[in-house]
Amino acid sequence: MYIQHRHEDFLALRNKFPQFSYNSFDIQLNKEQIVLKYSFSIGEEYFFYPQVVIPVKPFFRLNNLNYQDLEILAFHIGMIELISYWKASCSPLMIIKPNRLNLDQINWWKNLYFNGLGEFFYRNDIQVDAENFVEIRCESDQQLSFIEFTYDEGYIIPIGGGKDSAVTLELLKKLHQPIIPFIINPREATIETALRAGYSNQNIFEIHRSIHPLLLQLNDEGFLNGHTPFSALLAFYALIATYLCHLPRIALSNESSANETTIAGTFVNHQYSKSFQFEKDFRIYVHNYIHPNIDYFSFLRPLNELQIAGIFSRFPQFHTVFRSCNVGSKTNSWCGHCPKCLFAWIILEPFIGYSRLEKIFGHDLMNDSSLEGILKELAGYADMKPFECIGTIEEVKLALSVNIANRPHPLPALLEIASHFELPSPENLHNFVKNLNPHNFLRQDELSLLKQAIYELGKP
Repeated sequence: MYIQHRHEDFLALRNKFPQFSYNSFDIQLNKEQIVLKYSFSIGEEYFFYPQVVIPVKPFFRLNNLNYQDLEILAFHIGMIELISYWKASCSPLMIIKPNRLNLDQINWWKNLYFNGLGEFFYRNDIQVDAENFVEIRCESDQQLSFIEFTYDEGYIIPIGGGKDSAVTLELLKKLHQPIIPFIINPREATIETALRAGYSNQNIFEIHRSIHPLLLQLNDEGFLNGHTPFSALLAFYALIATYLCHLPRIALSNESSANETTIAGTFVNHQYSKSFQFEKDFRIYVHNYIHPNIDYFSFLRPLNELQIAGIFSRFPQFHTVFRSCNVGSKTNSWCGHCPKCLFAWIILEPFIGYSRLEKIFGHDLMNDSSLEGILKELAGYADMKPFECIGTIEEVKLALSVNIANRPHPLPALLEIASHFELPSPENLHNFVKNLNPHNFLRQDELSLLKQAIYELGKP
């Protein structure tokens, strides 16, 4: 895994640019769109003006819209958007100008920034601690208040284009409550997932978000760059969807596997903002400071990756349109050479079979010996897991064991290599997919959907 030794650059940038500012935000609303505009700056030298466009859809509840409520939500979106710009210089002082946060809120945001940037700090070899990496100071006397809105039963469901959100969509449809698919920066896989689930473009809540080009320029000039907690950003954007649609439940598709750290024995987790810890923290913040009845939860939290793969295998309408590969996201393809592609293949083969997977990926990834290094990382035979949204080492090993047992001999190259790993018995799969993780925030009717889906996995 590529590590850049940039601690000296980190110190130099902090010395040169001691202050980062969240200057302002603006909301423009008309019949066609809602536009959020932000102003951030590094010192007095670099100013960023990112924009967010939300196309107005027929299902929006705009008649009773309170502009002050919209301002509260827009301010919070700015608090999570700013981290992409702050990390360029890692200025030791962060000035928040539009609103005042209390001490509890400041500590909450510092915790999110520190843990959400764990991979960024690790891969840039930056040595920091949670207390001193940044000071957050508010210059405004404008206090935040709760938003107010009436709400109905129903769900906002973020769609990522992979197998997980497809499973959430299909299962929650069985409760016969209103569902709004929610997509940030729509692409072919996300739109197709919603369409295959029976929704039209007019039924989809869209966020069109862009990075201010100056940040990309600074990255090219040697400023700091790296991973930010995208799922935390998605969480705050989903709040505005909840408000505009009057649907109080935000149903994520994060599984229990997201809790495993990327670097064993550390806090570094590529999927921190998909973890149960973030889910708990976010719920507390929302209930204390935004609205007590907004219910942010992950519908798939009780499940592991193998269970989700098994349920997904029962929905063939998505098999040709889902995409999990970040490398191929712009071309709507599977690159076939990255950890996401290899993990997706390994975890799906026990349920879909290699011949059908060949039609999805274009070739048998298990025959590609160039992926040996990635295979060892996924199976725990390297110093760390890949920095990707993937399952646990235990899940990978069990899936490999099943795949080896089901394949004819001679085995393809990667399965031949895996056959020399220390693997569990393939018979363990039956028990592994039966149990549900008790740490979740599902209601009983939602939990019953998962129990039924797991029960059906045991049927031929």
